[in-house]
Amino acid sequence: MRKWSTVVLLLAWGLSSYGQDEVIDSLKAVLRSDLPDTSRVSTLLELSAQYYRTDQEEARKVALEAKALAEKSGHKSGLAYAYKAIGMTYYFQNNWVDALVQWKEALETFEAIGDANGVSNMLNNLGAVHFNGGDDKAALDYYLESLRAAESTNDSLRTVTALVNIGSVYLSKESSRGMALTYFRRALPLSQALGDHDAIGTSAVNLGELFMQDSTMIDSVRIFNPDSALFYFEMALDAYRSTVTGNVPFALKSIGTVYAYRKDYDQAIRYQTEAYQLALAMDAKLEMAQSLLSLADTYMKKGDISEAIATFHRARVLSVELEVLYEQEVAYKGLADSYSKASDYKQAYTYLNQYGEVRETLYNSEMDKKLQAQTLHYEIEKKEGQISLLEKDQELHALEIKRQKAIRNGTIAFGVLLLVLAGGLYNRYQYTRKTNAIITKEKERSEELLLNILPEEVAEELKAKGEAEAVHIDQVTVLFTDFKGFTALSERVTPKQLVKDLHECFSAFDLICEEHGLEKIKTIGDAYMAAGGLPTRNSSHAMDAIRSAFKMRDFIEEGKARKIANDLPFFEIRIGIHTGPVVAGIVGVKKFSYDIWGDTVNTASRMESSGEAGHVNISEATYERVKDEPGIAFTSRGKVQAKGKGEMEMYFVEQSSGGA
Repeated sequence: MRKWSTVVLLLAWGLSSYGQDEVIDSLKAVLRSDLPDTSRVSTLLELSAQYYRTDQEEARKVALEAKALAEKSGHKSGLAYAYKAIGMTYYFQNNWVDALVQWKEALETFEAIGDANGVSNMLNNLGAVHFNGGDDKAALDYYLESLRAAESTNDSLRTVTALVNIGSVYLSKESSRGMALTYFRRALPLSQALGDHDAIGTSAVNLGELFMQDSTMIDSVRIFNPDSALFYFEMALDAYRSTVTGNVPFALKSIGTVYAYRKDYDQAIRYQTEAYQLALAMDAKLEMAQSLLSLADTYMKKGDISEAIATFHRARVLSVELEVLYEQEVAYKGLADSYSKASDYKQAYTYLNQYGEVRETLYNSEMDKKLQAQTLHYEIEKKEGQISLLEKDQELHALEIKRQKAIRNGTIAFGVLLLVLAGGLYNRYQYTRKTNAIITKEKERSEELLLNILPEEVAEELKAKGEAEAVHIDQVTVLFTDFKGFTALSERVTPKQLVKDLHECFSAFDLICEEHGLEKIKTIGDAYMAAGGLPTRNSSHAMDAIRSAFKMRDFIEEGKARKIANDLPFFEIRIGIHTGPVVAGIVGVKKFSYDIWGDTVNTASRMESSGEAGHVNISEATYERVKDEPGIAFTSRGKVQAKGKGEMEMYFVEQSSGGA
């Protein structure tokens, strides 16, 4: 199950949902009165904060109004907090890139006005973005810098926040949990001195988790100690009961875990049931699932297998509904173990397979997280020097300088060797012509090579600025193809013939994509990936992808017919298409590439793997964009099980009369 490693954001105002409507009405009433600009900015920012978790678009609209007023009135502090508020709206949408942009602006503004507390605040929040984006090193750098800034001004609240967050980074790494212990132990007494119950609870519950980790070693000594864990879990429970953050169920189920370890199953069940009932009353479904998983595990330890199975099933349903993979992993593993204990090996095998699929998806998610971290790092760190392809331009520039130097030296020699100059001038003229021709040719080759790898718009940005920023694009359509029968074919033909066939197919696909305005992203073995609507955004990307898919399918069908006629082995094609948001940018330094990331890419891949040979399988999101387009028809497949995604609506799309 997921560790309780968490980060704390420093918000300008509280986010309690209790009485939220009354607070919003009160703030709006204040805004209708005659206020000085500084007070109006502060009130707008308080109003924006009320919407952070419930309506990010409204929160952003109000924060932008505060920003405009702060700029107009020259209210620098208000401007810094407006940037912060805008960043918060993106943060709660998991839009790390735009949150980074706004919080960098806030940081620079706080630094400009000498607001050390604001600087510490923003360093902490920047660290949180990197932590959630998978870049632990950058997160730790920001948190440590935030800690130094907070300690320099004796700001206890921000010091505690930084300590908790530093500990959370170390807690996520098994080899560094000793450092986590150090920072949480520093944070706890400071939290208690401040009377900050949320910080007390977070520090204590993390300490409890540390003492319950059987593998945690400090100075070669295992620190596993359920008694210490129970002490800190009970401290966290007391603290959380004084807050409105909704963390009480986690503390309760954690206490139950300790009692289950002690084989005091009745006490464990009492605490875990209370955790579930409280989460149910709050409609906190994630906490409900986590409480049920702990409860089911206790039933299994107790030997009550029928209750364990029933409870694991309830947790499984919730975790699938919430699409939380870690909880699904625990639920499927628990069901496999429970059915095995009940000697129902058929069911045990079924859930063991599903457990394996979720673990595979989790592994892929970890890879995506690492890629996301690389993307974030690329966007915010200035590269030292230019990307290698552009180094050719630097070489050419050096050649130009050398040529000019040669001309200058020749000019000096003119005064000394006047009689020889006639022949020398002609030779220099020829040399200059040849050198210019070389420079022009090399530039053209460099340009051509760059455009073969990157979209033209990205290449132009790269040449102009020495880098190309990653961007979030709201709507693109991603196309995946894969060959059915390719593995069998590879066993029947020579490697040379296999590569020839792939080259022929992918070359044709490249031309089809170019014809319909799709950007080829990459090939992975015998899979081909392209996307429409980027880097230049357009409204036709879904139909562009579908038209391309038809032509790709027809090209493969024609090749199949030829090979059958000649009694040669052949392969078929599956094509999947999905529409949604992505992050697009360049990764790599020596060998770099233009790529896209996000759940949209994973879903498009699932459309392909869930399709059938010879068909174009599209998601519900793509269907909604193209359902009224002329020249195409649809066959609803209903809800189809997609690996790692659960059941999804899918459609086969075909050309109708008149074509697409």
